[in-house]
Amino acid sequence: MHATLIAVAALWGAATGLLVPRAAYRLSVEPDEAWRDACPAGHRFTGPARGWLGGPRCPACAVAVPVGAADSGPPAPGPAPSPASPVVTALACAALAWATGPRPELAVWLLVAPFAVLLAAVDLAVHRLPDRLTLPLAVATAVLLGVAALLPAHAGSWPSALLGAAVLGAAYFVLFLINPAGLGFGDVKLALSLGVALGWYGWGVLLLGAFAGFLFGALYGLGLIALRRASRKSVIPFGPFMIGGALAGLLLGGLSAVPS
Repeated sequence: MHATLIAVAALWGAATGLLVPRAAYRLSVEPDEAWRDACPAGHRFTGPARGWLGGPRCPACAVAVPVGAADSGPPAPGPAPSPASPVVTALACAALAWATGPRPELAVWLLVAPFAVLLAAVDLAVHRLPDRLTLPLAVATAVLLGVAALLPAHAGSWPSALLGAAVLGAAYFVLFLINPAGLGFGDVKLALSLGVALGWYGWGVLLLGAFAGFLFGALYGLGLIALRRASRKSVIPFGPFMIGGALAGLLLGGLSAVPS
C-alpha cells in the first residue's frame, strides 16, 4: 500500500507540475509590471482560472513559454528555472508520501508542493516572491492543517504549527530589518507558510528546516564564488533554498513523528 501511495503522489506531482511553467512565466515580471496575459507571440492565455491553469505551450501557436524567464534576464547570477518542473514536483511529492505515509497531513503537503515549486521558479527568475502566492499560501496551509488536526492518525500539533509561523516569520523579519539588501520582504512572507508546515512537527523540525535553508543557500553562494560567477556582494534568490530546507525538515519530521 505504501508503494501505491508513493506512486499516486508522484503522478499528482507530475500532473500539477505541468501547470507550473505557464504560471511561472506569467508571474515572472518586475514589481512595477503587470502580470503577463499573453504568450511571447502575443496570444492571450485562455482557459480555466482566467488562463492561469494550462499547459506550458500556447494552444494558439504551440510554442512553449520561456519558463519563468524575465524579459530582461535574471537580475543576478543563478540557475535558470528548469522546464523539468513536473519532474521536480513529482519527486518532491513522492518523497513526502514516502516519509509521511497515509496520514492526514500528507494531503496538505501534496496540495502545497506545486505552489512551492512555482514560488521557487519565480524567485529564480526575477528574485521575487509574489504576494498573490505567499500570503494566501500561508493562510491555506494553516487552515488545511487545522482540518488535518481534527482527523485521526495525524502526527502533528496545530497550535505548534501556528506558533511556528509566528516564530519563523518574526525571525526572518528581524533579519530583513538587519540586512534588507540581502533578504527580501517576500522571504519574510514565505517564512510564514514554511513556519506553519515545519512547526506542525515541533520545534526541532522547525529549527532543522530553517537551518537547512541557510545551509543550502550558503553552499550555493560559495559554489558561485568558487566558480567566479558571483562575488560576496552578489544577491541570490533565497526562496528556493528556504523551500528546500523546509522539504528536508518535513521529510525528517514525517519519518520521526508518532501518529496520535
